[in-house]
Amino acid sequence: MQIDQYFTPNPGNPDQFSFSRAQASDFAKFVANDYNPIHDIDAKRFCVPGDLLFAVSLAKSGLNQQMDVDFADMVVDGVELTLEHKDQEEILRGGNDKEYLHIHRRGAHSDDPSIISQLSESYVAYSGKTFPHILVPLMREQGVMINPARPLVIYESARIELDHLDFSEPRLEGAESSLAVDGKRGSVRLGFDIFCGEQKVGHGEKRMVLSGLREFDEAAMQAVVDYYNERTKSFSRAS
Repeated sequence: MQIDQYFTPNPGNPDQFSFSRAQASDFAKFVANDYNPIHDIDAKRFCVPGDLLFAVSLAKSGLNQQMDVDFADMVVDGVELTLEHKDQEEILRGGNDKEYLHIHRRGAHSDDPSIISQLSESYVAYSGKTFPHILVPLMREQGVMINPARPLVIYESARIELDHLDFSEPRLEGAESSLAVDGKRGSVRLGFDIFCGEQKVGHGEKRMVLSGLREFDEAAMQAVVDYYNERTKSFSRAS
């Protein structure tokens, strides 16, 4: 994955960068397989994919054995971002002094661009399976669903724990996932394992928040899935 094409660096400061709508939208659709309308170029409530923020941060600051990622706010296009380094923590801060991302690091460190690129690509590919492959069965099981007219799915946090950094060509495979419902709000945990060949070298999870939940309706949910799949096909044809 050539991450450089999906952000605009500040020539005067290697820790500063921004995203255009085109860069963020292309990453969502053609790298992450994320066809959420909030990442469309002409979306009124446009935001940069959280996976793109994480991938750029990894490319710039490297990989650690243990990483906890917390998303504090949504990034829009054109915001000048600075990646600040404080001990074992990084903060992605905007020119408006708003904090968007926190990364807490522990353990051994690697700046190997090959491993970082491969892990990022595999992580993003797994994230692209969230809807409908993982999320819809979880909602059906709990008897709830997102609002078809205004689906609110927020990327909250992620964690990666690696046994060591002496591996190559890492790939992610899905592990146990769950959905906990509290009224109209749901908390999703998407687990994954990390492999090098047949050897498991780590694990992690991605957490999301669902808002505006309502009673599960098979027909209404299928309509959302059909709409999502049609968008997937249309953008695939366009590429």
